[in-house]
Amino acid sequence: MDLVVNGKAQSVRSAASLLSVLRDELGLTGAKPGCGEGACGSCTVLADGEPIRSCQCTAADVAGRNITTVEGLSTDGRLHRIQQAFVDIGAAQCGYCTPAMVLGVVALLAREPNPDDSASDMALAGNLCRCGCYPRIRRAVHRAAELIALGEVRTEMAFTTDTGRWGPPEPRSPGRRPTRPWDVTEPQDRDWFGMLGNGLVVVLPSPPLVPGTWSTGGGAWLHVADRGTVTAFTGKVDVGQDNCTALRLLVAEELRIPLEKVRLVMGDTDLCPYDMGTFGSRSMPDAGSALRRVAAHARTLLPVPAGLQRIEIVTGEPLLSSPTEWRVAGTPHVPGGTLDAVTGRRRYVSDLTLPGLRHGAVLRPPVVGATLRQFDTSAVEHRVGIVLVRTHALIGVVADDPATARSAVSDLRARWVVPDPPSEGNLEPFLRSHPSAETNGWNRPFHYEEGNRDQGLRAAEVIEEATYTTAYIATAALETHAALAVWDPDGRLTVWVGTQTPFMVRALVAAALDLDEEQVRIIVPPTGGGFGGKHGAGVATEAAILAREAGAPVKVEWTRHEEFTAGTLRPAAVIDVAVGATLRGELTAWTFTNINSGPAAISTPYRVLNQRIDFQPASSPLLQGSYRALAATANNFARESHIDGLARKLGHDPLEFRLHNLADERLAAVLRTAAEHFGWATVEAGRGIACGVEKDGRVATAAEVRGSGGNLQIVRLVTAYECGALVNPETVINQIEGATVMALGGALFEAIHFTDGVITNGSFSSYRVPRIHDVPHIEVVLVDRPDLPSAGAGETPMIAVAPAIANAIFDATGRRLRSLPLLADDVPHSKT
Repeated sequence: MDLVVNGKAQSVRSAASLLSVLRDELGLTGAKPGCGEGACGSCTVLADGEPIRSCQCTAADVAGRNITTVEGLSTDGRLHRIQQAFVDIGAAQCGYCTPAMVLGVVALLAREPNPDDSASDMALAGNLCRCGCYPRIRRAVHRAAELIALGEVRTEMAFTTDTGRWGPPEPRSPGRRPTRPWDVTEPQDRDWFGMLGNGLVVVLPSPPLVPGTWSTGGGAWLHVADRGTVTAFTGKVDVGQDNCTALRLLVAEELRIPLEKVRLVMGDTDLCPYDMGTFGSRSMPDAGSALRRVAAHARTLLPVPAGLQRIEIVTGEPLLSSPTEWRVAGTPHVPGGTLDAVTGRRRYVSDLTLPGLRHGAVLRPPVVGATLRQFDTSAVEHRVGIVLVRTHALIGVVADDPATARSAVSDLRARWVVPDPPSEGNLEPFLRSHPSAETNGWNRPFHYEEGNRDQGLRAAEVIEEATYTTAYIATAALETHAALAVWDPDGRLTVWVGTQTPFMVRALVAAALDLDEEQVRIIVPPTGGGFGGKHGAGVATEAAILAREAGAPVKVEWTRHEEFTAGTLRPAAVIDVAVGATLRGELTAWTFTNINSGPAAISTPYRVLNQRIDFQPASSPLLQGSYRALAATANNFARESHIDGLARKLGHDPLEFRLHNLADERLAAVLRTAAEHFGWATVEAGRGIACGVEKDGRVATAAEVRGSGGNLQIVRLVTAYECGALVNPETVINQIEGATVMALGGALFEAIHFTDGVITNGSFSSYRVPRIHDVPHIEVVLVDRPDLPSAGAGETPMIAVAPAIANAIFDATGRRLRSLPLLADDVPHSKT
């Protein structure tokens, strides 16, 4: 049948979903797969100007209607004004939802030229942005209306792939593969100049660690071409936090060259320095520090004469520029890749393809810990085009398209031995009674004791004791786990995968397939969100095994249900707190025990001589792992709620009580800043405040709520943040806004529900994440400290949101809520 798409008649298969027709037949990948049920809006296109969900209709359903995708908006090489508005505002992070958001705004402004925020919220209510860019999307709507009203000339497009970023090789692109991975090859033996051309190469080896410190990175290197172009290399990846721009800014600053001359290679294990992974807000402290040093050393060797082929190893400590004198770094820069996001040209793993590509799906156990008892393949083993794969690592199928592969897996007859896991209603006693002997990683036990806790409690005139709990919540990145694996004729393997830990994935894939790590190349294209959930090697290993057994390139894309049930969750927490104080407000004792969720931010910033702090791992009934800020959110929620309750019990102002007891002056300064901008003294009721330290960042959030009983309204949130010297204030603000929105979901309503270990709300229609109408007014105040090293901004701003809201709810209602999410079914809330 014929279908009109972006003004052109196209002959397509009428039985296929419109989404698959656009992506697989026409190569228009701006419409994204996200949930398969029309609940996330990522697949939005316009039909005669009206938004529709392309995953929920066939091509035949829209026959006779004009279909517009984001690729059809720009004309004559110039951006549509709404695309331009998103670029101007920087209204994107990972960018996966951006094409759908842009089209939603096109439809909105066509019928309402000057909408207010309420109208925008209503129009975009069906579109998810897991990065939390809603405040900027609102501003982009106003900017677009302004551009249209003024008749502003649109910007000519610079068709690049993530401006300033080395475009990672795609499956059908030329090799660009060195003889051996550079991180396992001595600098003098690397084929620098064959890959990069003549010029100067400067290498910073992995530095020895100073006792008491740690680093995720393994050095840095860069190449300066004789024409002045600089290519820098880092093992970090950018999954929406825009560390790419910040790291480029630092290189440009140390070399004293324009930002446009610097490009950055990220997330390619054949080319980049070894790195443990992009987590823990370590991009600035680790990669930023290394790139500054290698660039500062390179500056002493400029200019580069024509025809030079020189390799220089950094020894000693190069002279770094002072942040107080920065000219390029320290100033706002909108991410260069935003242009590619708004035009649909940014290509994620989900968008990659090549001739002969096949698709895989894997059989999964019904609950954690289930083991396979019996397995019958007779229902599928004779189907044409199906390759059945069974190895020690997995059982799966390979087919010509994802739907066929998934259907075949669902027809496999498997019987499982299922353990006796708990339901969510008895999770707390289960975690208390199932301690784990975990000794490695973030989940190892923690104990700290100072003074005499029991003596301190006896000396207290007031004691506050309580238990706090937090639910399991899902990372719920909008792009599900996806990987594409290709085996070369020489036995080398390349996997394109969205991951935050490419080198760890390389090691795990190599081990699973009995390969040397040198034979495995992991490439990380732009990725539709991570938030800690894309650390593992599961989907990469699945694609690699299926490709090997099928003898063809294979792509594996998890369904949304798999994302919820086979992916990891933020750990649930049970936290016991007991604090003693004098009537004057002096803390005499502090006892804090976290069960299961982790030791991040578990230490108190408050001055108390007698304390005992413990973390006890537990055997989790659900898969759990890293999550943005991990346990710091739970620990800070318990600590800041408890401090607030103690202050009120003593009759003290919660702000002044904190300031009186804080031992961290940087945190006290941030707390004062937040309170001042919030107008703490002027809000009569419904105010709450909280603060915290994590990953060397200092944060304070103030919240205002109104109403009582069944009609609570979150009016506004004010966050002050200090992360040392600000490299790119634009990105820092964007990250804080997004972190605030994401924290809002965990604070108010996000929770995984499960019965006998089976997750019952594993879809976007049943698992609620923040939507644009949930977001109150958010104000961000940056506290710049150019005298201090730069810290990250993607995680720490989350940790004060939940306790600030909980404290405000108590101030408004007199009800102390000690479990996250705060707004259970019996505490509804109104639209903000």
